[in-house]
Amino acid sequence: MNAEIKRGSLEMIAAMLISGTIGWFVLMSGQPVINVVFWRCAVGALVLLAICGALGQLRRDCLTRATLLLAIAGGVALVINWLLLFAAYSYASISIATAVYNTQPFMLVALGALFLGEKLTARKLLWLVLAFVGMMLVVLAQPKQAGDQSNYLLGILLSLGAAFFYALMALAAKRLKGTPPHLIALIQVTVGVVMLLPLVDFHAPATAGQWGMLATLGVLHTGLMYVLLYGAIQKLPTNLIGSLSFIYPIAAMLVDRLAFGHRLVALQFAGAAIILLAAAGMNLLGERRGEPRAERDARPTPEPHKL
Repeated sequence: MNAEIKRGSLEMIAAMLISGTIGWFVLMSGQPVINVVFWRCAVGALVLLAICGALGQLRRDCLTRATLLLAIAGGVALVINWLLLFAAYSYASISIATAVYNTQPFMLVALGALFLGEKLTARKLLWLVLAFVGMMLVVLAQPKQAGDQSNYLLGILLSLGAAFFYALMALAAKRLKGTPPHLIALIQVTVGVVMLLPLVDFHAPATAGQWGMLATLGVLHTGLMYVLLYGAIQKLPTNLIGSLSFIYPIAAMLVDRLAFGHRLVALQFAGAAIILLAAAGMNLLGERRGEPRAERDARPTPEPHKL
């Protein structure tokens, strides 16, 4: 392993471990979801503004009107995605919300087939069916109490909605190749500030510790995580990026178990494992099996990270 691959791998691992802790910070902030996303966007925007300035990306020639509009549209989808996912944590647990959220590659495949004319192959359909089986196992494991049952199903629906809006954001990102990724992220979180400003509750009580949680979401989980992620993407082949990205859901489930004592029952565990297996198959195998390594490595880098 050469030095660049090693450094990129360490950056990717760090980015995914940071992403895996986001649910804990969201819940421990004790704030309404709208407030959490607003302050993440606001603090993250300041951090990313400084990063873009340092990288010399705050130039008019970095964006055309069309790319700006696409970045804004992607920002709207990304913010809705965050709102739905963060809300899901309180209903279905971080572990279940994260597992269901990882159905987003299949939604992206379906949207690509519908709107971009991308081919829906038998292999992709196989992974899609496998992910659906995993989803059904998760749903069948709902709690027996009526109140918990409705909350559980609501959490799953919120996670599915988050995955759908992430797929919409990814569609927009596919058309932004060549645009500096940190600049795209800056535009997206700025869109979030504008979207949520009329809705945020500035009078919601918060302790110093809770403000610290919100600041961490902006600085660590937005600013620093994007720097690590895009640094890794520039150094690593696509197949290695895909494989290391699965550290995120595993880390999120481990954090949920250690911090909140949420242990998956057998059906939930089986369903989550099948969903992640199908997502891994789609991302790592899919149509790449049999391609020369040079062709795989030359494929376009993934869209901006979902978290």
